[in-house]
Amino acid sequence: MRRYGKHTDEDDIRTRPNRKGNRPRTNIRPKHEDAAEGMVLTVDRGRLTCLVEGRPVMAMKARELGRKAAVVGDRVALVGDLSGKKDTLARIVRIEERASVLRRTADDDDPYERVVVANAHQLAIVTALADPEPRPRLIDRCLVAAFDGGLEPLLVMTKSDLAPPGKLLELYGDLDIPFVVTSREELENGDAAERVRAHLDGRITAFVGHSGVGKTTLVNALVPKDRRRTTGHVNAVTGRGRHTTTSALALPLDDDEGWVIDTPGVRSFGLAHVDPSRVIHAFPDLEPGTEGCPRACSHDEPDCALDAWVEEGHADPARLYSLRRLLATRERREGD
Repeated sequence: MRRYGKHTDEDDIRTRPNRKGNRPRTNIRPKHEDAAEGMVLTVDRGRLTCLVEGRPVMAMKARELGRKAAVVGDRVALVGDLSGKKDTLARIVRIEERASVLRRTADDDDPYERVVVANAHQLAIVTALADPEPRPRLIDRCLVAAFDGGLEPLLVMTKSDLAPPGKLLELYGDLDIPFVVTSREELENGDAAERVRAHLDGRITAFVGHSGVGKTTLVNALVPKDRRRTTGHVNAVTGRGRHTTTSALALPLDDDEGWVIDTPGVRSFGLAHVDPSRVIHAFPDLEPGTEGCPRACSHDEPDCALDAWVEEGHADPARLYSLRRLLATRERREGD
């Protein structure tokens, strides 16, 4: 009888033969050339609803993607059961490169960056003119996030029957931001939706705003009920049964002429992830003037070349003021 202990050698070590069908591990991931293309419509507790060939398909992220998360608006590749039938589940095996991202952090000192929406063309910032009062610092922060992420901003002002828009428009007139002004009556009778829709056709638009400004009311007016039902069972799997803005949701406009993405109401918009040097890209009239700036210039210091650029008549002084105000939001809270 062979003993195992101090005097064993390699002849005493039994090797376990490979089981039939065992495959060696590899870091090479399958390419999935036959995967179907889809768009993420909503995400809830690890389950993603994707639009695949005109039908909603429930899916989960493949393990091979690791920690990479898919968000609303992402273009993805899927395999598995793509029928969209109840209790079926497909698998997302690839997340395509993003053309734009709307990102935020919980606060300015929070290192965790959250991508809210991917591949949107523009960001509609909805603010009430009264009840609740407008919050310019929050609007500024949303603008910085839009410019940083490659989205074009659209300012939507509601409740003009309670307060005039003039004061708010003065703050943003020099930024050349398109805007729409609406009243409560126009929100109810659909006139507001028609005016906003003129800015949405053929585009993916994410809507943001804090609670009470009429954002979801506007989205509901923009998207007909039958189009909401197209993605209706999306929410059935979450247990809610209807759309409430607790997670982002992409909804199609008429005749597939565009998409609106309703996002949860925000109380804060952290910018810890934003590199201030990228905000200048939203000011093409000022950007050439930065060539003479010192290295790592904040664009708000004595040696900044933009002052001379403006004095020479290359850009309006109001534009430089607007740039510096937006850059300053990186250091300020919304309530300041």
